[in-house]
Amino acid sequence: MKRSLAGWLFAGPALLVIGLFFGLPVLSALALSLTDFDLYALADMRNLRFVALDNYLDLLRTPMFWKSLWNTSYFVLVGVPLSVAVSLGAALLLHAPVARFKALFRTALFAPVVTTLVAVAVIWRYLFHTSYGLVNWALGHVGIAPVDWLGDPRWAMPTIILFAVWKNFGYNMVIFLAGLQAIPQDLYEAARIDGASRWQQLIHITLPQLGPVLLVVGVITVSGYFQLFAEPYVMTRGDPLQSTVSVLYFMFEEGFKWWNLGRASAVAFLLFLIILGATTLMLRIGRRKELV
Repeated sequence: MKRSLAGWLFAGPALLVIGLFFGLPVLSALALSLTDFDLYALADMRNLRFVALDNYLDLLRTPMFWKSLWNTSYFVLVGVPLSVAVSLGAALLLHAPVARFKALFRTALFAPVVTTLVAVAVIWRYLFHTSYGLVNWALGHVGIAPVDWLGDPRWAMPTIILFAVWKNFGYNMVIFLAGLQAIPQDLYEAARIDGASRWQQLIHITLPQLGPVLLVVGVITVSGYFQLFAEPYVMTRGDPLQSTVSVLYFMFEEGFKWWNLGRASAVAFLLFLIILGATTLMLRIGRRKELV
């Protein structure tokens, strides 16, 4: 009993903070999603009405919600594998025995993670500018016509994916580095004695040993990429032709442009259910593969 009481006393302050600043807002948002809270209710609470699940049902009948969900899914399906691949490649290069100045390169590659997203998004917007962007200037020197990277619906989302991968790959790279350093070197020595090439060592030793790390990185990246907002907000404002409107961007417009706060809260919980379903599926697959 004394140990249990001591545990609760130590955990109590943290649980109180979590409940006050996380649990209570989440429950309040859930209650808000069951009402028609809007600008009129904000002015006079007597205009607030309980609508139960009408907000959720109305969203499922809204074409813009489905378009934003498709845009977000496209971002996740392309961006997550690309981000994981770039992170793993960078980690393998830094972990190689012949690599020099590892601390310097590790810091340089991790730097985008800690830079201000809005600032670097503005810089990238100018880099990909149609008329005077550095990217089109370089393409022009090899005979390629300028591309409207952020004004063409075919290129806007791939440009944002490229930016997101550059911005976030350093975080996963550090996790992969820790996983690579935990792999016993005896396995590689035995494989080299047996005549295994570097590619065979990667396929049969490195990737299987990194299985749990790959699962963790995948879950973190998927949950993060589903919450796409700042990149399209700064770089495209959801254009062109709403091809970069994400679910969170749609929620932002519902809540702070049209002041439909009840619908915006419903969007947030629908996105939560989608992320929960995706990550749960990944964890179940991981358990079947004995990665967890």
